[in-house]
Amino acid sequence: MDKTYQPDRIEQSWYEHWEKAGHFKPSGQGDSFCIMIPPPNVTGSLHMGHAFQDTIMDTLVRYRRMQGRNTLWQVGTDHAGIATQMVVERKLAGEGTNRHELGREKFLDKVWEWKGESGGTITRQLRRMGASVDWTRERFTMDDGLSNAVREVFVRLHKEGLIYRGKRLVNWDPKLHTAISDLEVENVEEQGHMWHFRYPLSDGSGHLVVATTRPETMLGDTAVAVHPEDPRYKDLIGKTIRLPLADRDIPIIADDYVDPDFGSGCVKITPAHDFNDYEVGKRHDLPMINILTADAALNEEVPEAYRGLDRVDARKKVVDDLDALGLLEKVADHTLQVPRGDRSGVIIEPYLTDQWFVAVEELAKPAIAAVENGDIQFVPKNYENMYFSWMRDLQDWCISRQLWWGHRIPAWYDADGNVYVGRNEEEVRAEHNLGDTPLSQDDDVLDTWFSSALWTFSTLGWPEDTDALRTFHPTDVLVTGFDIIFFWVARMIMMTLKFTDQVPFKKVYVHGLVRDNDGQKMSKSKGNVLDPLDMIDGITLDALIDKRTKGLMQPQKEKQITKRTHKDFPDGINPYGTDALRFTFLSLASTGRDIKWDMGRIEGYRNFCNKIWNAARYVMMNTEGEDCGITADSDIELSLADRWIISALQRAEQEVSDALDSFRFDVASHAAYEFIWNEYCDWYLELSKPVLWGDDYSEAQKRGTRRTLVTVLEAILRLAHPFMPFITEEIWQKVAPLAGKAADSKGETSNTIMLQAFPASDPAKIDTDAETGAEWVKAVISAVRNIRGEMGIPLGKALPIYLHNGKDSDQALLEANRAFLSKLAKLESITWLTAEDSAPASATALVGDMEILVPMAGLIDKEAEIERLSKETDKLRKEVGRAEGKLKNPKFVDKAPQAVVDKEKAKLDDYRSQLAKLDEQLEKIKYL
Repeated sequence: MDKTYQPDRIEQSWYEHWEKAGHFKPSGQGDSFCIMIPPPNVTGSLHMGHAFQDTIMDTLVRYRRMQGRNTLWQVGTDHAGIATQMVVERKLAGEGTNRHELGREKFLDKVWEWKGESGGTITRQLRRMGASVDWTRERFTMDDGLSNAVREVFVRLHKEGLIYRGKRLVNWDPKLHTAISDLEVENVEEQGHMWHFRYPLSDGSGHLVVATTRPETMLGDTAVAVHPEDPRYKDLIGKTIRLPLADRDIPIIADDYVDPDFGSGCVKITPAHDFNDYEVGKRHDLPMINILTADAALNEEVPEAYRGLDRVDARKKVVDDLDALGLLEKVADHTLQVPRGDRSGVIIEPYLTDQWFVAVEELAKPAIAAVENGDIQFVPKNYENMYFSWMRDLQDWCISRQLWWGHRIPAWYDADGNVYVGRNEEEVRAEHNLGDTPLSQDDDVLDTWFSSALWTFSTLGWPEDTDALRTFHPTDVLVTGFDIIFFWVARMIMMTLKFTDQVPFKKVYVHGLVRDNDGQKMSKSKGNVLDPLDMIDGITLDALIDKRTKGLMQPQKEKQITKRTHKDFPDGINPYGTDALRFTFLSLASTGRDIKWDMGRIEGYRNFCNKIWNAARYVMMNTEGEDCGITADSDIELSLADRWIISALQRAEQEVSDALDSFRFDVASHAAYEFIWNEYCDWYLELSKPVLWGDDYSEAQKRGTRRTLVTVLEAILRLAHPFMPFITEEIWQKVAPLAGKAADSKGETSNTIMLQAFPASDPAKIDTDAETGAEWVKAVISAVRNIRGEMGIPLGKALPIYLHNGKDSDQALLEANRAFLSKLAKLESITWLTAEDSAPASATALVGDMEILVPMAGLIDKEAEIERLSKETDKLRKEVGRAEGKLKNPKFVDKAPQAVVDKEKAKLDDYRSQLAKLDEQLEKIKYL
């Protein structure tokens, strides 16, 4: 093994080997286990959220694979309609052309060409993260098979009346000229104004005051609403307003939607340009007047003076004209949430337009029942409430997008506007006897989420009845963020139940968002994005600043972002390797909570990798070429330390497995870390040295310790493999032969830790006597080391110690482990004192009731020891006071279970006993 751990030397070569050897493919043996990767955008790149999510999935997949499951992690990418089309359109603009000049077919050729050039970035990055997906089954939402599934679902739903075309209000992006989903709308807090206008009553008897943040929309008003019980306006209900500027009469209506305590209690209703107003308009059968063009300019429905004006210019003119008429009551500063397109950055308009919709009411019922009856379980469970609240208040799903890149809607129109839906034009003509009637296909494409909703079954071959579909569906777990429970998870459940009569997955593990070290969401505009590959490979400060400030939508933020990056990463980012990054993610993955990224953690886990590497080097140096007693007929004798570490391993194996089974990746990684670092590396390796290096131990004892060293290390590597695949494989290849496992170089038949059995706890190997003994030995050594450190006694100086007030069990443990103690605590002698024996003035520590005494003559700084003991006694007095207070509190004594009260009493007795001993020792020191 190399002297130092260098992840860049091992990670990519091992991944290439695993992939080439086919280790990521299903084995065909055992119960199936399947996870579908949430398909990332084909043209995107890996961000921290992806890396976090992929680490969780890979950990689960590697764990189940090692348990002998027939494991498939299905990989694929999403065509990302808007994002991809925008990138290619920008590229064309740079070449002096656009999609309209090229035409649809040539533009799509350009998109496929660009996908071929740039589409591999995310999959290369997935490989860097160690994702053990089956690349031989990689899918793309626009590949032939998935496109066929999309058409099939559309046609079947349309035949059942569950897909229809209608005029509805949608989120409209006036720059991209397409409807977009709620998820693609960012509500940004901005400073604006609230304008208050007077609307005159038609009969001239007065006016009502309405308020709006979008004055231009008043030209599309079709009512003014008041609360039915508002006494101020009850008599006006049914009367009309003369709408200023538009010169139309509009009714005053009563609706519970109005909050009588907000503003004047009167609300202008513009059904074609506000989602809430749209619902009011439907309830009251109001006209819906669309006043905007696709560019968000004012159209022919408004008075001539406003036609063709951009919405911003129209707003100014409307306000000025109303002011000139004396109808502007007041203008107030107002903080508002402005809806902006996440891709275009422009303000999104609620817009009345013809679109295709999925009628979701009937689809939702079985999807709700599947979660209610436990067929699908959310982890954490509280996310079920979020799911139910969405599912019980569903609006029909707008599935059409005015784009060219995507699944083109399989609908054709004749010259009279009749619509025909089918899998292809030939089918449409045959089914409807259309002969040579000229037909034109719908120009729109389907929402990207439509194809994603079919992901679990379409990727496995549906609508064909494939072996993969029968084997791996329903899938086992979906790993996802809470922000797409509605947009993706719910729609997958609806569609999969509809077309397969199965749930898409049995469990939904919901993780939090990865935020920066201040708890802020990572975004390009904030300049706080971290690239996971920069954690793996490292990056200089200048390169990091360049990456964060390049292509900013708001260039004025460059100085602020540069300053913050200098502060957070003065030396750039060191290379930590994939395993340290993965372990950091897992350690932070507490259920459902957002993650505050901590560079200190990844630094710590890089040190953890070093610790494992150095431990393996120690084991190799002490076992290679030696008899490790692996064969069944070997004569071995296990020391107390050997028996203890084998027992502790069983407990760690159980704790890690239990935590992984319950999706507690933080608990699993912590249990592995604690055992590997604290028990094996810090204690057991130390405890092995006296046996291996001493002359007082037999060959059988040395063989026993060598065997324990290698077998426990080999189990540790298998235990840690799902978390840290690269370092564990590299070391396992060296250690496995010593532990009696087959391993060799990276040849075609190479064995791999990936396909070894995940360690399973064996209760028969739990040795409570050895655990008690080892804890006693560790406590005595720690006590002596603590006294040595606190008193400033040099590490090389051998000390005499006395043990006082010990039990027979303490004395037995002393005699059995005298060599361990002498060697590891660097002791000159150990003297057992009876109750009658007196000890010289000493520094004292306690192990249970037993006192560890280190004589201080010639060693002690008397004043420092008095200060140390005083601190200890003060601490114990506080504990005594706390316990006494608790036991005097009737609420605690009467209400707590008796066992809890008894435990508190025992603690108090223990504190008093320790305090008495330390007080006595303090008095002794004072009289030195």
